Formats: sequence, C-alpha cells, structure tokens
Amino acid sequence: MDISEMLIYGIGLLAQLLFSARIIIQWVMSERAGKVLSPASFWTTSMVASILLMAYGALRNDIVIVGGQLISYFIYIRNIKLKNVWEELSAPVRWGALLFPFMALAWLLWSDQYSFSYIMEHSKISGALIAWGGAGQLIFTLRFVYQWYYSEREQESVIPIGFWVISLVGSLMIMSYAVLRLDPVLFLGQIFGTVAYSRNFIIGLREQRSAQEPSTSN
Repeated sequence: MDISEMLIYGIGLLAQLLFSARIIIQWVMSERAGKVLSPASFWTTSMVASILLMAYGALRNDIVIVGGQLISYFIYIRNIKLKNVWEELSAPVRWGALLFPFMALAWLLWSDQYSFSYIMEHSKISGALIAWGGAGQLIFTLRFVYQWYYSEREQESVIPIGFWVISLVGSLMIMSYAVLRLDPVLFLGQIFGTVAYSRNFIIGLREQRSAQEPSTSN
C-alpha cells in the first residue's frame, strides 16, 4: 500500500471514527438520561464526518458512498439549525459546508480521470453489488428523512424510535456490502453503530412504555 492509498484509507477511517464517536456519545447521554436524546454535538460531528466520508468515497471512486451521504448530509445541517447552532458558525464555514457535496459529486462524475463512464467501465464492483450497496445506503438515508419529518412536525430536533429500526436494517446491508467489497473502512464504521442502534431502540421502547403507563392506569 503506497502513501496515497494510506492517506485515502486514513480519511475514511477518521470519518468512520467520528461517526462511531457521535453515536457512542449520544448513546451514553441517553443511558444517563433514561431517554433518547438528540444532542447538538451529534449533528455537528455528523456533518464533519460526512464531509470526510464523501471525500473518501470520491477518492476511492465509489459512487455508492458519495451518493449515500447526499440527502442525510443536508438533514444534519437542518438539525444543526433546529439546535440554533448553524448561525453561530462563520459565513465561510456555512457556505463551504453547503457547497462541498456538490463539488465532490461533480469531481467524481465529470473529471477526466474519474468520470461516471470511467467508473462504470473500470470498476471492479458488479452491477448487482452496486445495486445492493445502493439499496443499503438508501435505507440508511431514509432513517434521516424519517427523523427530519418527525422533527419538523415537532419543531425540534428529536430522534424517534423508528429511526433506530431503519438504522439497524440499513447498517446490516452496508456491512454485507462492505464484506463483499472488501472495504474495511465501511465494515468497521458499522460495528459500533449496530450495538448503539439496538440499545437506543431498547431505551426508546422503555421510554415509550413509561409514557403510556399513566394513561393506562387511569
């Protein structure tokens, strides 16, 4: 493995480390509070990690990784706004954050070396595997669409119990894609997540049951 490959994998591993850190911190905070929390740090760390993961995906010529981040990335930003943190960032940071996904996608699809046609013609990934990985990323992304809808309805950043169910399904699909793709970065990034998703689901169920107990007793 040469220096450039080590750098690419380093970017990917750092992204997955941040993704794992955000969910572990959220999990610990929720355990202490006895209910599922949506801390601002979860969303700001998500945005930074997503930028790094998109850079990794573009450098590795993996459209599944880049495409899988696009929708959830802007939902991270929306939650940062709901947490009243977005306006605290400087204007260059905000504009850079908004423009980065489009620049990464454009570089991946239309540059001479990494055009979409080049990727499809020279990729070692089969069409079926791309479809499976894409489906996993789509499901993984839908969890944030669901969370976004729920938060907009409540007009505050919250993480509903369904978010964790969708997360588990998408995570397991991505892990299987990573095994077949021989991608240790993707695989390692999902291991801690599956544990935290399962535990948050249990905490959410407990919280839901305790909220229903007074009405049941009456």
